[in-house]
Amino acid sequence: MAYPLSQCTALVFVPPPSAAIFAPSNSRLHLTGGSICNRSTETLKKVSRCGSASSSINFDYQFRDDGGELELRLQVPPDHEEISSKNVAINAHDFSLDVALMSQKGIRTLLSIPRLYSRIKPIETMWFIDEDEIVLSLKKQDVTQPWPGLLEAWEYLGKGVAGMLKATSIYIVGDSTLINSAVAQELALALGYVPLESKKLMEQLLKTSLDDYAKLEDRDAVAELECKVFETLSKQLRVVVATLGGVQGAASKPHSWRFMYAGFTVWLSRSQSQDEAGAEKEAVKAKEEGSVVYSKAETVVALSGWEEGAARDAAEGCLRALKYLIESDKELPGNKSLYVRLGARGDWPNIMPPGWDPAA
Repeated sequence: MAYPLSQCTALVFVPPPSAAIFAPSNSRLHLTGGSICNRSTETLKKVSRCGSASSSINFDYQFRDDGGELELRLQVPPDHEEISSKNVAINAHDFSLDVALMSQKGIRTLLSIPRLYSRIKPIETMWFIDEDEIVLSLKKQDVTQPWPGLLEAWEYLGKGVAGMLKATSIYIVGDSTLINSAVAQELALALGYVPLESKKLMEQLLKTSLDDYAKLEDRDAVAELECKVFETLSKQLRVVVATLGGVQGAASKPHSWRFMYAGFTVWLSRSQSQDEAGAEKEAVKAKEEGSVVYSKAETVVALSGWEEGAARDAAEGCLRALKYLIESDKELPGNKSLYVRLGARGDWPNIMPPGWDPAA
């Protein structure tokens, strides 16, 4: 789930890898026999490791995006008795869709998607039976947004978010350099971007290890060098930059953010909470108090645990957070481009006219 922490901030909560979180789903639309009626139900749905309800698709389907409308063709199992409008049940909500067949033996679920790729208009959902297929016509809430797939899942999020970003780069910040790097690798793979690590770039420049360099220079030398790397990278497109973690990194210095704002910034927050509401309170408090410089990031992915292999879940959380952020303001990628063209002067998000002097 994403939370509007400020005008341009979204948060996604990533539960512990072994946890199963449950969330209630209310006020759904029930469509049966071709008619529509409002029905309020209280159902519990299992939430996946990246924070969204798990989907169940038991039979083959075909999906097509026709612009403002979506067509879904769902194959009826051959062993099912004669199908008619009387034994088809369809539940539709803004973000969810369920299709089932009813018979004397009980209810047989064909498809259950608690999280569609984006929002639909459930009241305008239409369906009919075409020989051995159930055909649904779904109306998008946002006709301008392409749907690369039916569900908001890893295999579709990468392609969809890559299009929304319009080549804007991404900066990953957080306390752990290793976690930043692991997540950046997965995120870049999903987006078709180039993964970069500021630590490796600095060591290539210095021709020595960063630890040895830090021993010879003053405490701020590493951060200043990384800031220069950010300045160079601010002009690059389609890269995911893993930044240094901890107080040694430039991300811990407020003045360095002027160059990171050339791209979208993602804070991998190590949350102490075990649920979304608690993670939201932590992030809101950090932003209001300014106690954590990482709270300057435009998106927050709250990690309540970490183990080997968790990078993909965290990267999927990043994709969701970026998607929700840009959906809230589709002008953001264009504004990022303008910010870079004007020289990344530190006036994000309130971009000043050309000729503005940040020193003044």
